[in-house]
Amino acid sequence: MKTYEVRTYGCQMNVHDSERLSGLLEEAGYVRAPEGVGEGDEAFADVVVFNTCAVRENADNRLYGNLGRLAPIKARRPGMQIAVGGCLAQKDRDTIVKKAPWVDVVFGTHNIGSLPVLLERARIQEEAQVEIAESLEAFPSTLPTRRESAYAAWVSISVGCNNTCTFCIVPALRGKEKDRRPGDILAEVETLVAEGVSEITLLGQNVNAYGSDIGDREAFSKLLRACGNVSGLERVRFTSPHPRDFTDDVIAAMAETENVMPQLHMPLQSGSDTVLKAMRRSYRQERYLGIIEKVRAAMPDAAISTDIIVGFPGETDADFEQTLHVVREARFAQAFTFQYSKRPGTPAAEMDGQVPKAVVQERYERLVALQEEISWEENKKQVGRTVEVLVAEGEGRKDGATHRLSGRAPDNRLVHFARPEERVRPGDVVTVDITYAAPHHLLAEGPARGVRRTRSGDAWERRNAAEEKKPAGVMLGLPTVGAPPPVAAPAAGCGCD
Repeated sequence: MKTYEVRTYGCQMNVHDSERLSGLLEEAGYVRAPEGVGEGDEAFADVVVFNTCAVRENADNRLYGNLGRLAPIKARRPGMQIAVGGCLAQKDRDTIVKKAPWVDVVFGTHNIGSLPVLLERARIQEEAQVEIAESLEAFPSTLPTRRESAYAAWVSISVGCNNTCTFCIVPALRGKEKDRRPGDILAEVETLVAEGVSEITLLGQNVNAYGSDIGDREAFSKLLRACGNVSGLERVRFTSPHPRDFTDDVIAAMAETENVMPQLHMPLQSGSDTVLKAMRRSYRQERYLGIIEKVRAAMPDAAISTDIIVGFPGETDADFEQTLHVVREARFAQAFTFQYSKRPGTPAAEMDGQVPKAVVQERYERLVALQEEISWEENKKQVGRTVEVLVAEGEGRKDGATHRLSGRAPDNRLVHFARPEERVRPGDVVTVDITYAAPHHLLAEGPARGVRRTRSGDAWERRNAAEEKKPAGVMLGLPTVGAPPPVAAPAAGCGCD
C-alpha cells in the first residue's frame, strides 16, 4: 500500500481541506505515513501533498524551499509523487511546475476532489498535471473526510468571500461566497453527533455573512438556534465573523442558545478609522466597540479574541495609538497580531506610504506587550471560578512531565488540570476549580470535582481500539464525514475575515 502525507499551511479552511484531501487519498487506497519512523529516503511518504496558503509574504519562499529539499529525495525514489494545492497553487498555476519541474500535480482551491485522479494521470502519462478550476465544482463537504478527532469537528457552512479588503488576496482565490443549504448543514451536524462528536465549530471565510447567498439576512442566527436543538451536541463555536455582519439577532442567538459557547473571535485589523477605510473594512472604531459592548452585556463572561495588522500602508503613529486605544477598551482575552505583509495582486501592495520595517517592528512589540498584560489580567479574573473542561488530546505539550491533563473551558481558554484518579479520556468533561492564571493558560491544581464520561470519550476509545488492531504503519480513517478538531485559536490575520 502506498503512503501519503499532507502538509498544511494557512487558515482553518486549509486545515479542513487537508482533512478532505486525506479522506480522498484513503478512499483511493493510500494509507497515512506513520510519523517518526524510517530512515533516509524511506522516511518520506510515497505521495507528499502541500496544501498552501498565499496570504503571507513568505508563503512562496516557504513552499519552494520545501520543494527544493524534496527534489533529491524524489530523484532517488522512483514512483514518489509531489502535489501542490491550495491558495498558492490557485494563484501561481503553471509557475510552480516551471520553478519546480519535479512536481507531479498542481490543483486549485475549487477542485481538491480531483487529486487522486490527477496523481494517477501523472503516473501513467509521466508528466506534470496542472488543473485549476475557476469556480467551485461541488461543495467540498460532500467529499470524504478523514477526521483527526473523535470528539470535535469542523462543519463548513460556506466557502468564498464577498468582501474586497485591500490587503487580502483570498477572495480572488476562493471566489464569491457560496452557502450550503441549512438542512445539509444540520444533517451533517446530526451525523457527527451520532458518531460521538460533542463539539462542532461552524466554519466560513466570513461565517456570519451566511445567508447572503440564499437571501436570508438572519440565516446565521437561525442556524445557531437550530444547533441548539440537536440532542447530544454540547458545544457550538464559529469562526471567523466580520463586524459588518455582526447583527443583534446573532448576539441574541448566542446568549439564548445554551450550547453556543460564550466565545467570540472577531477581527479588528486596526483601530484607526482612517486605516480601516484604506483597508476597505466596512466598519469603524465606534461600531466595533459597540458590538463588544453589546456582546458583554448579553454574555458577561464571554472571552473575546481578535486579529490585528500592524504597519498597514499609510499608518501613522496617531493611527497606531488608536489601535492601542481599542485594545485597552475591548480587553481582549487574546489577540493575534501580524506585521503587514505586502501581497502582489492586492490594492494595498501598490499604495503609497509603505511603513519602514523598523517602525513596524517597534509598533508590533508595543502592541504585543500591551496585549500580554491584558491577557494576563483577564485570565487572573478566572482564578477561583469553577469551570467544566472538555478534555482534549495534544493540547498540553508538558502534560506527561507535569502529570496533568488539558482541555478547553466553555470560553475556549486552555486549562491544565491535575490528573484525576478516575480514568479520563479525550472528549470527557471534568469540573475543576481554577487556582492560577498565566497569560495564555489557566491551571487547576486541586483534584477534579467531577468526571463526566461522554459518548465522545467512548468514540475516542473505539478509535484507539481500532488503531491497535491495524497493521503496523497503517492509519485507519474515521467515518468519511466531518472535519478536524477545532484548534486553540484561529490561524488568524490571514485576510479571510
